[in-house]
Amino acid sequence: MAQIARSITRSLKADEDLTEAIALAHDLGHPPFGHAGERALDAAMSQAGGFDHNAQSLRVVTKLERKYAQFDGLNLTWETLEGLVKHNGPLRAPVPEPVRAYCATQDLKLDTYPSVEAQVAALSDDIAYNAHDLDDGYRAGCFSFAELFDAPIAGRLLSEVDAAYPELEDARRLYEVNRRLITVLVNDCIAETRDRLAALCPESADTVRQAGRAMVAFSDGMKAELDDLRGFLFARVYRHPRVMRIMGDAEDVVVELFQRYVSDKDALPPEWSDQAPAHDAKAYARHVADFIAGQTDRYALAEHRRLFDATPDLR
Repeated sequence: MAQIARSITRSLKADEDLTEAIALAHDLGHPPFGHAGERALDAAMSQAGGFDHNAQSLRVVTKLERKYAQFDGLNLTWETLEGLVKHNGPLRAPVPEPVRAYCATQDLKLDTYPSVEAQVAALSDDIAYNAHDLDDGYRAGCFSFAELFDAPIAGRLLSEVDAAYPELEDARRLYEVNRRLITVLVNDCIAETRDRLAALCPESADTVRQAGRAMVAFSDGMKAELDDLRGFLFARVYRHPRVMRIMGDAEDVVVELFQRYVSDKDALPPEWSDQAPAHDAKAYARHVADFIAGQTDRYALAEHRRLFDATPDLR
């Protein structure tokens, strides 16, 4: 995703370093099991401010990382923090509690669009995850090549690949479709963004922030095709019975870990139990959420096996 973001930014002659920083850091706040884990943790935190992975990314780089003698967090620029929080556009109510708390000390201008670089990071994420989910869905057996011919954009590209390389083995066919899909989406994004910037003729980054619409975007035609591709992935991959079963089990793992840590401080590792807030239930719940959000899938499953008699097989 970061490589895609840098390529687009270079073509637009924007700040590659800023784009890469946002691209690399924007998912730091994701808990184990991705969006399934986020849904579970948000529900578990419903009485303590909820959970949002973008807000958690901000929390990681401004509070939880402790490297410097003089302050908590990392020494990141305002533009980087802005990009982490609102790369998907202006934040509307309800604003996640950690973001509100941070903005009380440094205003991130939540009601405006972010920089071009942050918008590039967001769109690059869309490009990357659609391509990866297409690849993962096929490899997981959620659909066949015959069904892929019916997929928007991808079906057309598969026909082009087969016409050019009629004897290509399946692994190479899939890779070639994905390679072409990324190229088509990147080129469309660059062309549409250049047109929008040319029409706006911005004098500064603040002109982009006040534009009233995203400057980094797909053309209307490509957006419609991409929406149709997402519909294909939703039906064939995200709602596949095996995927639904795994995601449901993953949510259960996160909720059960949260409930166990909240009810038993000694279930936390010593370095986390020793630092746990006392006499403040909401602050303690946020402390538990911080711990869970920093876990990998493998670590979360290991913790669940340590604390419970039975752990689901997420395969």
